[in-house]
Amino acid sequence: MHHFDYRGGILHAEGVSLARIAGEVGTPFYCYSSATLQRHYKVFDQAFESMDHMVCYSPKANSNLAVMKTLGDLGAGADVVSEGELRRALAVGIAPDKIVFSGVGKTAAEMRFALETGISCFNVESEPELDLLSQVASGMGVKAAVSIRVNPDVDAGTHEKITTGLAHNKFGISYARAGEVYARAAALGGIKIAGVDMHIGSQITDLEPFSKAYTLMAELVEMLRAAGHTIEHLDMGGGLGIPYRGTNDIPPHPDEYAAMIKRTVGHLGCKLVFEPGRMIAGNAGILVTKIIYAKPSEGRTFLIADAAMNDLIRPTLYDAFHDIWPVDEALKAVPAITGDLVGPVCESGDYIARERSLPDAKAGQMLAVLSAGAYGAVQAGTYNTRLLVPEVMVHGDDYAVVRPRQTYEELIGLDELAAWQ
Repeated sequence: MHHFDYRGGILHAEGVSLARIAGEVGTPFYCYSSATLQRHYKVFDQAFESMDHMVCYSPKANSNLAVMKTLGDLGAGADVVSEGELRRALAVGIAPDKIVFSGVGKTAAEMRFALETGISCFNVESEPELDLLSQVASGMGVKAAVSIRVNPDVDAGTHEKITTGLAHNKFGISYARAGEVYARAAALGGIKIAGVDMHIGSQITDLEPFSKAYTLMAELVEMLRAAGHTIEHLDMGGGLGIPYRGTNDIPPHPDEYAAMIKRTVGHLGCKLVFEPGRMIAGNAGILVTKIIYAKPSEGRTFLIADAAMNDLIRPTLYDAFHDIWPVDEALKAVPAITGDLVGPVCESGDYIARERSLPDAKAGQMLAVLSAGAYGAVQAGTYNTRLLVPEVMVHGDDYAVVRPRQTYEELIGLDELAAWQ
């Protein structure tokens, strides 16, 4: 569910007209609905109300401070993958003891900062990382709480670029070596074993891969406890998908997900840690773009918009599908065209939709790209010296620019000429 709908013939975000925002902010822009963020978090959190749990939002999906603050105020923690994300979480008031640090390439400096901050746990992804973390922690006179990410070799059935739980993926240690690695961790002076971590991928719309992975996790916890390790929590990862294709693409409800988790690991008595990102933010955001030209071609029409692959790279990078609605509802009554929604970037891969049924929009008319709240603005770049677009958050009948549009002076000013030039 989201809070984007037509009122008086114009698409609104909650109580605010997108045409009004476009007139005042310009296009393209990202727009986030605070009501949708709040609802998605509450639905997910409440699904686990009968279990000891902690929801750590993953800012890699959307790290805008206003988004993180909205969720932090509801009690969310954070699953961070860099010092930058950790600093963002702290900046919006998320308590350190609600922060877990994931990621395969943590540096000594990042580890030191996280230990100084007092985060809840490190999700360790390799033996070299375990050694370095122990060295850093020992040098500071502390112990680092860790859960080791175990790779169950389970196919999540998702796009190859966002699956993370197969044997050939870069994440985690192999399930077969988990006992050996935990024994090694227990012998390190700067390490305190706290839990087990597992994450098999993103945009998963079937519970079966989760069920297989969590069943293996339960067996692993029992094996580790039998070996004398204290396992206080299970980090279940994230990955629950969202409906990118409207009502034709409905993933499991969090209540169904929770029931499956209770069946597979509920008997262990562990605190459960969750790392949702896309499920919270994905359908809470849209990208609004204006058509520059409608260009007829052989067999199709190219709608050339002012948003491009550098603004939303998901279609190019992941072959992703996003529903596209006209901002002016009257366009829905006009027969659709078959065509491509593309941007001005000088790449054939610059498209938002390809060979799709699209609104027959003309120059100056606006389209909304739905389900763009996750992995949209966070992956944006400045290719072709294009400015980063603004981000807007709506709250009821009001809105605020929560990231201003970049200026050319700011972008070009990041460069410096060499001393001899």
